[in-house]
Amino acid sequence: MATLTQWSAGARPRTLPNSIVPVAVGTGVAVGAGTAVWWKALLAMVVALALQVGVNYANDYSDGIRGTDTEERVGPTRLTATRLALPRQVLTAAWAGFAVAAVAGLALVATSSWWLLLVGAAAIVAAWYYTGGSRPYGYRGLGELSVFAFFGVVAVVGTVFVQAGSVPWHGWVVSVPVGLLSCAVLVVNNLRDIHTDAATGKITLAVLIGEAGTRRLYLVCLVAAFAGTMTTAAASPWALIVVLAAPLAVRPARRVIGGQAGNDLILALGETGKLQLAFGALLTAGLALG
Repeated sequence: MATLTQWSAGARPRTLPNSIVPVAVGTGVAVGAGTAVWWKALLAMVVALALQVGVNYANDYSDGIRGTDTEERVGPTRLTATRLALPRQVLTAAWAGFAVAAVAGLALVATSSWWLLLVGAAAIVAAWYYTGGSRPYGYRGLGELSVFAFFGVVAVVGTVFVQAGSVPWHGWVVSVPVGLLSCAVLVVNNLRDIHTDAATGKITLAVLIGEAGTRRLYLVCLVAAFAGTMTTAAASPWALIVVLAAPLAVRPARRVIGGQAGNDLILALGETGKLQLAFGALLTAGLALG
């Protein structure tokens, strides 16, 4: 039976900035517009975190029963593949996460707009079919697109909307760099696993474009995230303080562009998460200041 520490590791906490940052940035937009509703922001954070944990356990389960994950695979704890937990236990944990997200989301739907119910349902469906079902889209090079959409545009814009009732133009714009940094996390994760994924038939975007292309894509995501934020200066000049996070991009970029692999890319994954958190905190503060 898996220990609490192993279950925590199986939730892949290094990926949680993907959930925290977009909700924080969306709330920063709402604060800057004078429309922040803190209990709604908190509920949005619960939705995002619960979805992230749910999809992480769902991936553990689906990859484990397919044989995509192996005991020798580099990276975070795999509960199913290593037999630390029964597959049905991991599946239950995944759907428990989705259930928490659904309950918190229904509260936001009830106090905002009914069509958010469709967005929430789409998010849960996307979370499950990333690696679940008979034709998972994560095995067809579409993972980054989904991450950009749901942990970038949808999360940021949705957080603004539930608090403000509408979304200013810069709320849409800032969702792009947030989504790009979420993609960067997935890109470095898939770069780490590129050879084992190819060997087991998991055709990620990294497998499709190759190792050299994946390394370049990671750098593009980082550069474009900072460049994209510059376009918000007309609405919120303080948003430009995100440049203070740029030094945190140097080390992971050097690891990726420098050809490092295996455990070194685990370090790059953690460093990318730190960059994402710093970027998100600075962007949130800048947007809130107006």
